[in-house]
Amino acid sequence: MGKGQTFTKQFKEDAVKYKKEHPELTLVQAASNLGISLSALKHWIAIAKKNDGAVPTRGTGNFSSDEAKEIAWLEKELRDTKDALEILKKAISILGK
Repeated sequence: MGKGQTFTKQFKEDAVKYKKEHPELTLVQAASNLGISLSALKHWIAIAKKNDGAVPTRGTGNFSSDEAKEIAWLEKELRDTKDALEILKKAISILGK
């Protein structure tokens, strides 16, 4: 899988379960069989140990409500808009000279 590949929560939990069910496989072998990186599998296993077997994912599944998701999106939009405004201010000051 390529860098930046996203996996579903179900896939991550299934990968952790696969490794648990096949203790004869090394982490490298299990990751290779699943088509994922060794570091991803190690990370998911560590997270699963802390969360009673669940592997939380970023994105839509991590928000406590639709309102929390919308707030996060609006905050990102605000940051992006402020950055764009700063760039425009700098451009105007450069062009005004």
